[in-house]
Amino acid sequence: MKLVVGLGNPGQKYTGTRHNIGFDVVSELARRWNAAPSKLKFEAETTDVLIGTTKVLLLAPQTYMNASGRSVQAAVSFYQIELEDVFVICDDMNLPVGRNRIRKSGSAGGQKGLKNICDHLRSDEVPRLRIGVGAPPGTQSGADFVLSKFAKAERAEMDLAVARAADAVECWAKQGIAAAMNAFNAAEK
Repeated sequence: MKLVVGLGNPGQKYTGTRHNIGFDVVSELARRWNAAPSKLKFEAETTDVLIGTTKVLLLAPQTYMNASGRSVQAAVSFYQIELEDVFVICDDMNLPVGRNRIRKSGSAGGQKGLKNICDHLRSDEVPRLRIGVGAPPGTQSGADFVLSKFAKAERAEMDLAVARAADAVECWAKQGIAAAMNAFNAAEK
C-alpha cells in the first residue's frame, strides 16, 4: 500500500486558498479513480483507490496544516507503510505559480506542514511534490499570502498544475520516485 497526503486546512473558509493545493490534488485523484466517499480516519478525510494495481490511501489531514504529522504518522503506523511509499503534496512559496517539483527527500524548506510530518516520522526521507504558489507581493506576510485565494489570472495555471501533479502521483505509484522525478521535473525546465 502507498499513502498520498495532500496538505491543507479544513473548513470552507480555506477552500481554494494557496495553502490547500494539496487537498486539490487529492480531490483530483479521487475523482479520476472513482473513489468512494471519504471517511474520517486518522484525523483525516481518507479514501483508497487502485492506481494500476497499487492500492493507494488518499489522506487529507483535518488537523490544520501545521499539525499534519499527527495524522500521517497514525496512518503510517497503522498500515506499516515504509517512508518511500509516502508521498506528500504541499504548496511552496519559493516556486513560481504552477511550477511542480518532486524530491525524494530533503528539508521542509519552510513548509510547516511538511516539517511537522518529517518531525513525526523522525525522518526527512519522505518523498514530496511541491506546487508553486508564488511569492507574497510587497510587504504581505507569507502566512496571509498562503491563506489567500488565487487571482483569476493564476487560476487556469493552477488547474493545470493540479492536473500535472495528479499525473505525477500516478507515475510515482506505478513506476517509483525516480521515474516521476525524471518525467515531471524535466518537463517543466
